[in-house]
Amino acid sequence: MAANESISIFSSASLAVEYVDSLLPENPLQEPFKNAWNYMLNNYTKFQIATWGSLIVHEVLYFSFCLPGFLFQFIPYMKKYKIQKDKPETWENQWKCFKVLLFNHFCIQLPLICGTYYFTEYFSIPYDWETMPRWYMLLARCFGCAVIEDTWHYFLHRLLHHKRIYKYIHKIHHEFQAPFGMEAEYAHPLETIILGTGFFIGIMLLCDHVILLWAWVTVRLIETIDVHSGYDIPLNPLNLIPFYAGSRHHDFHHMNFIGNYASTFTWWDRIFGTDSQFNAYNEKMKKVEKKTE
Repeated sequence: MAANESISIFSSASLAVEYVDSLLPENPLQEPFKNAWNYMLNNYTKFQIATWGSLIVHEVLYFSFCLPGFLFQFIPYMKKYKIQKDKPETWENQWKCFKVLLFNHFCIQLPLICGTYYFTEYFSIPYDWETMPRWYMLLARCFGCAVIEDTWHYFLHRLLHHKRIYKYIHKIHHEFQAPFGMEAEYAHPLETIILGTGFFIGIMLLCDHVILLWAWVTVRLIETIDVHSGYDIPLNPLNLIPFYAGSRHHDFHHMNFIGNYASTFTWWDRIFGTDSQFNAYNEKMKKVEKKTE
């Protein structure tokens, strides 16, 4: 009975979204995107698309999303939004981070990306335009992937902070006490694999088209670079998402090496009380800000 009710609710929600979608004006970018997608399918093999296409998407998006935060350090106006104002970015740290990123991206992540093609072949994941899901279905599946990844990340991240193993693996990611966007994937190779597994679990469970791979990569990179940015921007649209952790939440974790273990949402930290120190810190900072007004 409960299962039937759930199916009925989801069906009604899906119909409602489809109705709203039908009222929206036609997307002017859809036709150019369709032409570009079909050009890609006609000129490249599935292996090239799944492997080199995924690598290019990751690299271009990663450093593009890092660019605003990188530029903020040169804009005096943005300094008031930096969370740890006493720890500015340095060229030395950013160059060191960049070199480790190149190693991780091409020596650790690329071999994993090479398995994408075989995954899509084994599970018969389509590439064609005709079976590409609508935007709202992509969004829903990306949200599902985010919930799954966040759950995996919370428990495995918390485990990596165990005193017996912290110094061997996760300590590298905490080398910079004041995070910056490019540091999001600065980690020990084992950590890249351990925490990165959470990214692939959602794909294995929810993927129904290769476009989801790239959509989920986009969403995940936006989120992880945002929380590592070191800046708390008031008009950040991501802060409108219910239970979204945000940069201040994760910055506290880097500043104190404890608590706030989740990657995207706040509910696991609330459930297990691992955000108690952060909440006390927030209250203290609010009182300080009121006094300085």
